[in-house]
Parts: sequence; structure tokens; C-alpha cells
Amino acid sequence: MTTKANATDDSFHVFDTTLRDGAQREGINLTVADKLTIARHLDTFGVGYIEGGWPGANPRDTEFFARAQKEIAFENAQLVAFGATRRAGGSAADDPQVKALLTSGAPVITLVAKSHDRHVELALRTTLEENLEMVRDTVSHLREQGRRVFVDCEHFFDGYRANAAYAKSVVRTAHEAGAEVVILCDTNGGMLPAQIQAVVSTVIADTGARLGIHAQDDTGCAVANTLAAVDAGATHVQCTANGYGERVGNANLFPVVAALELKYGMEVLPEGALADMTRISHAIAEVVNLTPSTHQPYVGVSAFAHKAGLHASAIKVDPDLYQHIDPELVGNTMRMLVSDMAGRASIELKGKELGVDLGDDRALVGRVVERVKERELQGYTYEAADASFELLLRGEVEGRARRYFRTESWRAIVEDRPDGTHANEATVKLWAKGERIVATAEGNGPVNALDRALRVALERIYPQLAKLELIDYKVRILEGRTGTESTTRVLITTGDGAGDWATVGVAENVIAASWQALEDAYTYGLLRAGVEPTE
Repeated sequence: MTTKANATDDSFHVFDTTLRDGAQREGINLTVADKLTIARHLDTFGVGYIEGGWPGANPRDTEFFARAQKEIAFENAQLVAFGATRRAGGSAADDPQVKALLTSGAPVITLVAKSHDRHVELALRTTLEENLEMVRDTVSHLREQGRRVFVDCEHFFDGYRANAAYAKSVVRTAHEAGAEVVILCDTNGGMLPAQIQAVVSTVIADTGARLGIHAQDDTGCAVANTLAAVDAGATHVQCTANGYGERVGNANLFPVVAALELKYGMEVLPEGALADMTRISHAIAEVVNLTPSTHQPYVGVSAFAHKAGLHASAIKVDPDLYQHIDPELVGNTMRMLVSDMAGRASIELKGKELGVDLGDDRALVGRVVERVKERELQGYTYEAADASFELLLRGEVEGRARRYFRTESWRAIVEDRPDGTHANEATVKLWAKGERIVATAEGNGPVNALDRALRVALERIYPQLAKLELIDYKVRILEGRTGTESTTRVLITTGDGAGDWATVGVAENVIAASWQALEDAYTYGLLRAGVEPTE
């Protein structure tokens, strides 16, 4: 049975803490502008709550709340401010941190409270009873001021193991004081799914409180622990985009939401939002300046990539045989990887993916399979160089290699100067449209100089090349002979503003391998532009 649950239906909460807990990941340093951009992405995705940070704790978070109220018209999410219960011995009404939470203007406030008895005594340096009073006073005061209140019970599961009665008393106190949800936090990330499910079930039965779950990923079980809590009755999940967070991270928002929607039959996002999940994941990765994980569930570029020939044979009959969902449901696509493990079905499916009609020519497919295996034995890789594979495939289909120019020779010179600087110069000699062309260019390295010389030579004849840009360049020394005599593989990624593609070259000389990859990159760019070959 499908259960309706979203930001407007309060029966289930998807709560994102990327801007607070996720920002604690090593290597992430968000500006206020970054946080505003991520908040817009999360709101578009349809999460119910966005925890923006700790106003009053630092100027950046204070500024974020002030600007978010003015600059973002939230369509799906409510903004949440994070803070602590009042200090021991004081009152919530006079506590400056509590006042900062109210000043933020956030309609929802999440309070972090100690639920582990040793943390109360050693970290807060107060009594267990005073800690309960701090929770009761702060929650009550914020409710009196018209705020919705959630309470995060920090270190709950470790505290439950040490003193279950006290840990539950914190939950009960928060609930009775008016907290809408009490979140059980696996702060150290050491729990396992069966343990989570047992504890959550018991706490719900013993306290009557509405519970949520906040799981860290130190055992690699944060997503599983989150879903185990839902199985036990939790109706509030706290996650971060792409699993960002302190140490190894938090429960990843995207597989949690996908599981709730596609496996549990719960509608926790606005209609159609799930199909935007892959784009949102990658967009947020760009903002935090981290490369998207290629093997992330659901949204990684390898999540629905198939390499083995056995898989391809089955997928040709029915994609569901080796895929747990249709990748389009989450905005991803199925990909066939071509390698020396490829069989006929892999080549046929890859050809279909690339728009190359192989017909029913079994001999042709067989030739391509053997060519791929032969080339990969030499060191080429096509699973990461689709453009080079497409050129190979089209060459076999059309009976000859697709050429827009023919290389006569090239050379690259590196000059070591007395002042410690280097000069890099390249000269290319080639034929295009019946014309012999000689071009020379300088660059910040020999490969860059070759790229510029090739561009100088061809742009007059093929103005479409002006859009091309070398985006990435990777070199790998292959196994075999050692040291400077080793075979080298070069992968180049090129873009034209509308998309990008990867090409590969292999040679004993790194510059020669780079030239091969450059030739393929320019050839494929002209193919994409719809230019007819001339050579």
C-alpha cells in the first residue's frame, strides 16, 4: 500500500543536515553563497526540512539565516536552526544562544541534548537531573515563542547501552515538554541495523514519543541503520546529500529517499522529484568542489554500468535481469562498458547506445569483439573512452577509419633554460581537404603545445573546432617493462560546451600516446558537429 508523506503531510519527515552536519566533512568549506545554492537544490528536490546551521555560533551561519529568509522562497522545505539546550544553572529565556535561535527567524529549531549520563557529568559538568531540566526549560520556552522544536539526543545509543533508564528519561522529558520529534543519534556511528531496530522499538513502546534517526556511517551501515529505524517505527530521517559529514560521513540522503520511495512505497518527495535525484546529487557535489562518487548507489555514473559479457547477454533480453530498478526513475542511465570481458551482446548493446546500427551482422560484431580484446591487450581501455570506441566501431561498420585530416609528422621540443624555466614548442605537419598545413605553437607543456599547434593548423578549415576545450588529462604507466621504458596510457577528456567525451592513446612515449588521444578527440569533435570526413 502506498503511503503519502511529504513536507505538507507531517506524517513522515525527510530532514537534510548537509549545511550543518555535512559541512563538517574534511575538505568542505562552504561560503554563505554556497549554502544558499545548496539550500535551493535541496528545496527543489523536495526535502521537508533543511537544517541551515547554528546561528549565533559563527557569523557565517548567522548571515545565512538572514539572507535565506530574504533570498529564497522555499516551495517544499522549512528552514531549521540548530542549537543547544540552555546552559546549566540558567534559564532558557535569558540564554544568549537560545535567543540567537529565535532571532534567526527559523520556524523550526533542533536542539541537541545530552542523553548519555557520562557526557552529562563529564562534558556538561552538571547533574543528571539538571540536564533534564535544561531540556524541559529550553523546549518549553521555544514552544511558548511559537517555534516547532525537534530534539537531537546526542550519543543516544551509547548512552542507552550504559544507562537505558536515563537515556529514555531524556526522550520522555523532551516529548512531554512539547518536542514534536525526538531524534535518536548514533553519534559515534558504531551501531548495526538489528541493534538499531531493537532499541528504537523499545524506546517507542516505553516513552510514547515520536522518534527520528540520525546515523553516522562509521560501520558503513548508516543507510541500513536509518531504514532499520523506519522499520521499527521512526517517522523522521536525518541525512546529508551524498553522505557528507564528519569522519566517514552521515546517512546518504539519496539512497535513503530512493529506498523509501521505490522499496517502501512511500511518497516522501513531490511528484516527479525523484527523477531529478542524479542531477541534484551531482550539482551539490560541484558546489562543495568534490568529484561525484562514480560508484554511489542510484546516482553514480557506474550505478547501472555493465561490463561482463554474461550480464550483457541477459540485459539484451531484459534489463531488469541485472538491474534492481529502472535507472530513469532516479534520473540515471544504463551504460554498457566495452572491455576485453565484452561479448557479442555487450558490443550490440553499446552500438545501440551510441546510435550505430550493427544490424544482424554477426561477422561484424565478432570482428569488433576481437579488435577490442586485441587493443586492450596492448594497453588501450574503452570503458573509460567511449569516443575512441565509437570511432573504432564506426571504422569497422564503414570499412575504413573516419578521417578529417592526415598526419604527416609532429614534433614537440622542451627547452631547459639557464634561469630554470622551460619553453615548450610543437610543430605539426598534416593534410586536410587536399591542403598541406604546417603549424607551430607554444604551450605550458609539450602536450599543451601539440594541442595548440593542431588547433592552429585545423581551425581555419574546420571552424567548429574553436569550441573544443581540453578538460582533463590523465597518464598511467602500464605494467610491463619498468621505469622510463614502460608503456604509457593517456586518457583525454574534451568538451564543446554541450557535452564532453573521452579518448585514449597508448605508446611507449607519453607524448606519442597523447597525440593519439588528441587525434581521436578532434576527430570525434568533428563527428559530433556533423562534419563529413574528407580523407
